[in-house]
Amino acid sequence: MQANGAGGGQQQPPPQGPAGPELGCLGAQNGEASSGSAAGEQLAHANGLLPSASAANSSGGGSSPGGLSVNNGVPAAGGPGSAAAELGGGGGSALKKKKRLSQSDEDVIRLIGQHLHGLGLNQTVDLLMQESGCRLEHPSATKFRNHVMEGEWDKAENDLNELKPLVHSPHAIVRMKFLLLQQKYLEYLEDGKVLEALQVLRCELTPLKYNTERIHVLSGYLMCSHAEDLRAKAEWEGKGTASRSKLLDKLQTYLPPSVMLPPRRLQNLLRQAVELQRDRCLYHNTKLDNSLDSVSLLIDHVCSRGLRSVCGAPYMLQCLGIMRKQFPCYTQQILTEHCNEVWFCKFSNDGTKLATGSKDTTVIIWQVDPDTHQLKLLKTLEGHAYGVSYIAWSPDDNYLVACGPDDCSELWLWNVQTGELRTKMSQSHEDSLTSVAWNPDGKRFVTGGQRGQFYQCDLDGNLLDSWEGVRVQCLWCLSDGKTVLASDTHQRIRGYNFEDLTDRNIVQEDHPIMSFTISKNGRLALLNVATQGVHLWDLQDRVLVRKYQGVTQGFYTIHSCFGGHNEDFIASGSEDHKVYIWHKRSELPIAELTGHTRTVNCVSWNPQIPSMMASASDDGTVRIWGPAPFIDNQDIEGWTSLNYAVLNCCSSCLLLLKHKL
Repeated sequence: MQANGAGGGQQQPPPQGPAGPELGCLGAQNGEASSGSAAGEQLAHANGLLPSASAANSSGGGSSPGGLSVNNGVPAAGGPGSAAAELGGGGGSALKKKKRLSQSDEDVIRLIGQHLHGLGLNQTVDLLMQESGCRLEHPSATKFRNHVMEGEWDKAENDLNELKPLVHSPHAIVRMKFLLLQQKYLEYLEDGKVLEALQVLRCELTPLKYNTERIHVLSGYLMCSHAEDLRAKAEWEGKGTASRSKLLDKLQTYLPPSVMLPPRRLQNLLRQAVELQRDRCLYHNTKLDNSLDSVSLLIDHVCSRGLRSVCGAPYMLQCLGIMRKQFPCYTQQILTEHCNEVWFCKFSNDGTKLATGSKDTTVIIWQVDPDTHQLKLLKTLEGHAYGVSYIAWSPDDNYLVACGPDDCSELWLWNVQTGELRTKMSQSHEDSLTSVAWNPDGKRFVTGGQRGQFYQCDLDGNLLDSWEGVRVQCLWCLSDGKTVLASDTHQRIRGYNFEDLTDRNIVQEDHPIMSFTISKNGRLALLNVATQGVHLWDLQDRVLVRKYQGVTQGFYTIHSCFGGHNEDFIASGSEDHKVYIWHKRSELPIAELTGHTRTVNCVSWNPQIPSMMASASDDGTVRIWGPAPFIDNQDIEGWTSLNYAVLNCCSSCLLLLKHKL
């Protein structure tokens, strides 16, 4: 076997099957062919690219002075003399064998080759495959790819027969053939070849006896009057590179990666690595950008470069930098206009206003300054005789509904812009209307309480539907516009469908659910559970995901929230006068905000300004939390007590942090 370009004893070239499953490196080590072998001089190019004209042939016979020795692209020093130095056993004919590439090395080479091929650097890929002795993909897969991209459907079907022994699933070939014929059918239709398309539908697609429902849909496209109509109804890009590339991506999912790499595999791996690093950064609170162009791949993800740890491991201290710059852990403003306990607070959907409800019978609407993020009083809505314990903004923020505590049978619907009361609703003096949720259409809302029923009403308070026998603690409308989630006195959350009048159990706890809220995507539910604290549930899988630690939760109603740019954070009030913040994936709090002097009843994170949060307390104040301007002793008041265990740093760094804070 050839080593560093010097030939030794003649060896037989390794056998190469026509379509064997072994697709690692070829017989030559590191791209060097066996000396004296014709196969060495004509190394097969199995990367699907034309051979590079500048590729140097391996020299046969070690004594030839004209042959340039190449080892991984680097000329060997000393010419033939260096080859003699590598002869094993002092005069023996066997050469030292190069270390064979590991499987991971081969995988990396193929990933790099695929990426370079996507950039159009075909000669570079060709040279890389020659020197490494690897191939980018199986030769049959290369033919298949080329025929698909050129629209040669008959040849592509023949290629499937060659690929059949390499495909693990026996049904995969049928699915792949169906996708090919579907593209062929659509291209015929776009070209106006209706008879040819009909032939494909009847004589090629239908006999496959696969996905008959899709075949019925495809037959309907025969009625399309023009190409634009076809592309719109089929949700198809049309004949050409775009649709064929998308088709190839689907076809590749049926082929083993040893035969053909999944599309854009290297980019996907890098993107996953970046996302994982972001997830591990507990204070990362910036807009999610999945583009690799927005980050540097040369360094690990850090939120800030301004801090360095004593031990030389900067990661956690740099996360502290982002908290300092972007995380809402510093009291920016204290609102004191209420004259009694503040039971609820909620930012509007556009983030420009904050509504606060109090035992003092008023709702105050505050305006958020877009530049300074300071709040000023906009309107005071009065007349809620029992106090205001719950507030809900309409989807367009034009209306606001206010509810009272358990003994309140009234509900107020306010016009936010005019400050006028549009509706004061009460079904019965014995009723209880303590919770409310808006339908996504903004024209209806549901309300109820613990007296045994809840209602669906229009903007004028007219009763549209009702559901009897449910003692409601909290309500939420899902985005489908049909389903209402309600927590009840049986320690559960059930889904109620007003259209087909069905209901089903979704969440079952062992203790009373005092309140709950739903994530924007409708997948997660955040529950405040009596004596247990804050629980995170997956509504789709109906499983308890996480129990968050630290918060003190008795039988008071405390409202928690999702927050941050990507709803990666969770915040809740507590009966120990603090606001707790967790990363969604961490059970331990990453921050404990102090400043309130009595129970914190509600926390609301601004949905448009991820660095702003509000908390309402029995001490009669509303605190607005924002980023700290800088870390200094004079700015420590209102700062968080950090959970040093979460920071997971060395003792020297912890001492430094404690000194700083």
